[in-house]
Amino acid sequence: MSFPSLRALFAGALCLSALALPARAGEFTAPQKSEIESIVHSYLLEHPEVLRDVAAELEKKQQQEDNDLHREAIEKNKDALFFSPFNAVVGDAKGKVTLVEFFDYNCGYCKRALGDINNLLKAEPDLRVVLTDFPVLGQDSVDAAQVASAVRKQISGAKFFEYHQKLLTSHGHVGKDQALAVARDMGLDMARIQKDMTGAFVHDGLAENLKVGDALGLSGTPSYVIGGEAIVGAVGYDELKARIDSMAKCGKTTC
Repeated sequence: MSFPSLRALFAGALCLSALALPARAGEFTAPQKSEIESIVHSYLLEHPEVLRDVAAELEKKQQQEDNDLHREAIEKNKDALFFSPFNAVVGDAKGKVTLVEFFDYNCGYCKRALGDINNLLKAEPDLRVVLTDFPVLGQDSVDAAQVASAVRKQISGAKFFEYHQKLLTSHGHVGKDQALAVARDMGLDMARIQKDMTGAFVHDGLAENLKVGDALGLSGTPSYVIGGEAIVGAVGYDELKARIDSMAKCGKTTC
């Protein structure tokens, strides 16, 4: 086993001191500063893995801070997240584990992630899924979400999930016309939809979803909430199922 030289240890200590106590730099003379910089520079060139380790530790710390913020935001908004009367619930309405999905009808990743949701519902019969409109990709997305929200006032559960899938898998861009066309094809009351989509229920519900998404710091769709964890991005079936299974086993996304 080899041990680091005194020079290496000194360089490491100087690196830490320079990072932790920048205000003390003024206490060194110009020659001392030059010597310190030279030692640190040489050490980092000889041991570049130190920078990798520092970056990894910084990323780990940032991830932990993000997780803490997510847990706090989820706790503060748990009623709106898990039990809002505005959002659709599919699967087992009394399921042991709840998966919340934030989606946009014009999100390509959401369209592909629909398969993950379907497969999860098949694999986990007691899974409860909350479909949360999060229209962040322009006015057409907002319009489509308004129509879909009005549709939920007429149908729910598996019937709404049928509507949701048809609209999400529509070819091309999705807006008001496409959302209304799917509703019309399903034989829904179009006059009622036209009225409900501009009402307070739809306006306030979408505003609440956007507010909750902002509180969680969600930067895109799809995003998910399971337990006290927020997940941004289409992470895929395997990752979602692993977290769901852990929640069922120990009440946490990682046992």
